[in-house]
Amino acid sequence: MASTAVAGQVLDGSNPAVARVRQLIGGRREYCPDGWSRCWEEGVTPWDLGQPTPAVVELVKSGTLPGGGATVLVPGCGAGYDVVALSGPGRFVVGLDICETAVAKAKKWSAAAAGDDGDGSLFAFVAADFFTWEPPERFDLIFDYTFFCAFHPSMRPAWAKRMADLLKPDGELITLMYLAEGQEAGPPFNTTVLDYEEVLKPLGFVITCIQDNHVAVKPRQGMEKIAKWKRMTNPTNPDSSAQ
Repeated sequence: MASTAVAGQVLDGSNPAVARVRQLIGGRREYCPDGWSRCWEEGVTPWDLGQPTPAVVELVKSGTLPGGGATVLVPGCGAGYDVVALSGPGRFVVGLDICETAVAKAKKWSAAAAGDDGDGSLFAFVAADFFTWEPPERFDLIFDYTFFCAFHPSMRPAWAKRMADLLKPDGELITLMYLAEGQEAGPPFNTTVLDYEEVLKPLGFVITCIQDNHVAVKPRQGMEKIAKWKRMTNPTNPDSSAQ
């Protein structure tokens, strides 16, 4: 089946591709890795822009991303566009996805991109489960986009715990939030900024910067915010850093 990836698809139930994703995932509380794999195998990937996320391109241009040998993680990387875009001299990026089909596509696309004007030694792709994968070391930066909202709300505390586990104590978490609302099912599930705060703050994370995503693709304009988070050295709950 041909890919349904078209830049700027609407991510709600009015989109037949989203409706199909919900059939495959089932909107269940439990984690459904097989459902996500079936989405990629069928080519039903309405979240896939077919190019780097515009906000990622702007972040790279801003010169604010860590360098000097920094490591970056992109969970739920899909076809890997953002992984390649974030990589650069002094910054190695790991793209993680549970679906081997997605990772195979990412490797194929990124190899072509690296052959044109990139450096394939600056990124890598791993097919593994975000919730159980153990990397050799923690990351300086984690970038999350359409990952948080893909999980049933009951799984969000586990998402936050993994972010804390995978990030260095002085690292930064960047969340490009897709603030879906009015959805009777998911994914994407209804999401607010408060939903992020409720699971991240107990682990010591605080927002250092938040703003509207002014370069969101047209159907998602006004529905996205980008936030940067740092983990407090001494969170209010003294036991939270060990959770």
